[in-house]
Amino acid sequence: MFSLRKTSVLLLLFSFPLALSGEDPLWSSSGAAGTGMGSLSATGRGFWSSFSNQALLAQNRQYAAGINCLNRFNIAELGTYSAGLILPAGKNSAGILFSRFGYSEYSREKIGLASGLQLSEKISAGIQIDYFAVRTSNKYANYQSLTFEAGILIHPSDNITAGIHLFNPVPNSLRKSFLPSSLTAGVGIELNRSLFTAAEVTMSSGKPLAIRMGFDYEAAANLHIRGGFTTENTSFSFGTGFRMNAVMIDIGFATHERLGVTTAVSLTYSIRGKRNPLEMTSLK
Repeated sequence: MFSLRKTSVLLLLFSFPLALSGEDPLWSSSGAAGTGMGSLSATGRGFWSSFSNQALLAQNRQYAAGINCLNRFNIAELGTYSAGLILPAGKNSAGILFSRFGYSEYSREKIGLASGLQLSEKISAGIQIDYFAVRTSNKYANYQSLTFEAGILIHPSDNITAGIHLFNPVPNSLRKSFLPSSLTAGVGIELNRSLFTAAEVTMSSGKPLAIRMGFDYEAAANLHIRGGFTTENTSFSFGTGFRMNAVMIDIGFATHERLGVTTAVSLTYSIRGKRNPLEMTSLK
């Protein structure tokens, strides 16, 4: 039998889908760093951004692995747990992602296989194949979906980055279950060696236009302070990150006007290799 808590969670999942926007379980998590910067994705920074705009994979010249835990509104049943791996190879970089959202009565698992390629000195692109499996307590409500997402990154100058990302351009008429689509475009500016800012606009199926803004400031050696805002549910966010040799630890918080605070924690381990001269970040 359902407990009162689990019944309430199911009602939240099915009756208030917009409440889970920002860090939606359908899309790859932007990691704790991204959470602290307003859930930036197309122009985000670091390890997890490589899975929310696959063109960023081509900027990574390091073997790296990471885990991320996202706790929505202090409700364990609404948590997402993710693990990823990045493998550079020449001008290409490959990525593997696994994430799980939910609990025993309702869960969604995602497996992503991604690749990023440096097309020219100032342009990179990437693509990711996604497999979704939804499981519920009712075996007849279980289903699987297959789709893809892709992104492009342009460097018009050394300190400016423009990114575009498209998720699920496949018509829903070709599948049995509904899967939303989204288009995100944004610009990031590295104002100096310590301060990065970005702004993005996202259009998603069944949702109003969302605007996201955020910054990443290296306040001291290996110590980052972050902040952001998104028009989705009028959410403010903040966070911090600290690097210890090959390990990066990030924590981010995002508010919700009705449901409370979302917390994210990420741990990334990287083996440094040859750095791309156009790379603006180092797996932050």
